[in-house]
Amino acid sequence: MTIKTKKYQLETSRYIKVAFQNALRDFWWFWAIPITLIVVGVLVQSFFWWGFWIAISLSILFLLFWWIQFAGVTQLEQTKFMFEKMSYEIDSRYVMLKLNTKKGMPLNWESIKKAKAKNNYFLLMLARAQFIYLPKTIFKTEHDMRVFETILKRKGLFK
Repeated sequence: MTIKTKKYQLETSRYIKVAFQNALRDFWWFWAIPITLIVVGVLVQSFFWWGFWIAISLSILFLLFWWIQFAGVTQLEQTKFMFEKMSYEIDSRYVMLKLNTKKGMPLNWESIKKAKAKNNYFLLMLARAQFIYLPKTIFKTEHDMRVFETILKRKGLFK
């Protein structure tokens, strides 16, 4: 069975938000560095303010680095297709990203690393900054959404 969705255009702000959240989740261990600096600063009283400001600076630079990376991706010519209005055809063989009836790109399920189901959307992760964002509103029926979830479960993409 092939699931056909309504057309959807990923907004750049939504892309930045989701990619930024994924990066923060992937690099959770980074936050041990600023915390360690602050703890060392508390233990060594003369180092406290140095450690505190270094920790704050590192945190701000880390967040700024990733935000700039993802904001920059939205401006690249190579990634413009990600932000165009497209529909999707999904079946057990592949996910077809269709710009119109003649232009489309099949995406094999092997290219998708994992999938996440949230309250309002599905997220198919290809890489840290590459993903397919599928709001639940683009599915034409509730049945299509359940079939899509079943395909994701059978492919072992929910972790």
